[in-house]
Amino acid sequence: MADDGADESAQDLAAENAALGLAVAATHAAVWGYGVVGAALEPGGRGTAGSAEAAHRDVRDRAIALLAERSVEPPPAEGAYALPFPVLAAVDAAALAVVLEDGVSAAWVRVLDQAAEPGTRELALEALSDAEVRAVGWRAAAGRTPVTRALPGL
Repeated sequence: MADDGADESAQDLAAENAALGLAVAATHAAVWGYGVVGAALEPGGRGTAGSAEAAHRDVRDRAIALLAERSVEPPPAEGAYALPFPVLAAVDAAALAVVLEDGVSAAWVRVLDQAAEPGTRELALEALSDAEVRAVGWRAAAGRTPVTRALPGL
């Protein structure tokens, strides 16, 4: 019977690691996407995009470090990502930022669901909360209503 607990714990950790890998992939896309967002904004608005990109880099690096501690290879970043629509103006850039944050939120909700370790749960909750806070600002900039969501990432 003791082996059943060890097997279950290993399966839980494997599910957590898989979810972390998906979150890393989503943050790779967000980091790349914020380059597009920043390029479409006026110089005065680029600081917000740069801050968001840095936040995604930080949480991505933390997730990669966690996977590395477990000897799990994180997914690599793609060379480029397909945009969901043309980004030709600041409002398009804000709408793209919403898509990026929503994608990251969905990935971190999955990590939260699969988290077996308290530290992973804390990281997921922090990343999810931060992504939704950023998304609120971008939804407002894109003219979207409502600007908040009851259940971010779902």
